[in-house]
Amino acid sequence: MTRPLVRVIGSVNLDIVASAPSLPRPGETVIGASLQRHPGGKGANQALALARLGADVRLWARTGIDAFADEALALLRAEGVDLSEVIGLPDSHTGVALIGVDAAGENQILVASGANARMRPEDLPPDITEALLCQLECPVEVVAAAIRRARGFVALNLAPYAPLPLDCLQRLDLLVLNEIEAEALGDPVARSGGAVAITLGAEGARMLRGGRETARVRPPEVRVVDSTGAGDVFTSALMVSLLEGGDDTGALRFACTAAALSATRPGAQTACPTRREVEDLLAGDVT
Repeated sequence: MTRPLVRVIGSVNLDIVASAPSLPRPGETVIGASLQRHPGGKGANQALALARLGADVRLWARTGIDAFADEALALLRAEGVDLSEVIGLPDSHTGVALIGVDAAGENQILVASGANARMRPEDLPPDITEALLCQLECPVEVVAAAIRRARGFVALNLAPYAPLPLDCLQRLDLLVLNEIEAEALGDPVARSGGAVAITLGAEGARMLRGGRETARVRPPEVRVVDSTGAGDVFTSALMVSLLEGGDDTGALRFACTAAALSATRPGAQTACPTRREVEDLLAGDVT
């Protein structure tokens, strides 16, 4: 099978993760946490997941010229993601995400965007012929410009939520969002021109086309360690399966399984499963 070619336009961060028995309430200090650092950023996470799940990937992004950039790009480089369009900016820092994770795998995330916020529409390629995947950890005007320049399959993960022009929503072949983002958008089925996948947390996900539910899938039962990045894995897996011609139920099952598998491991990119791991879990060859 020919590997789909995907251009990802999105963020690159270094994730600094503190794991503790519980997450702090407003004004509360929680001590006794353990600390880890992982490559992250929704754009980079999805680029890596796409590569591990069967796509050839080109990432368009911005970082600082600092040690964080080298650390943040290390796994992408190792997986063969094309980084020729990742530019370091001398007057900014690489994005940083401060992440708290509790014993149940729930998380809180605070992002210092840095160079991600310095992306400009005029720097985009004039014509985007590959399949395109975007998220909203970078300026909305950049995402809108990229969608308007795209000539092939276009997918958007509407996270973190921000309003997007109606013509861009109607251009999408795939819109991925969670229940909270769907509520904020209002009526994603009416506003989006293609398939809409709504994630439901532990309940799995549902797919809609033209206002009609075409698939609903529950994930396999797993022991959740860290849910950071699971939504990015879901989006990438769903896109790969649809680009390969999968039907809605099969694509949704592949995506839910990949996301569930990623939640059994710490970190975002470090938790991204391979195609073989997902297929083995789908086939029941692993528990």
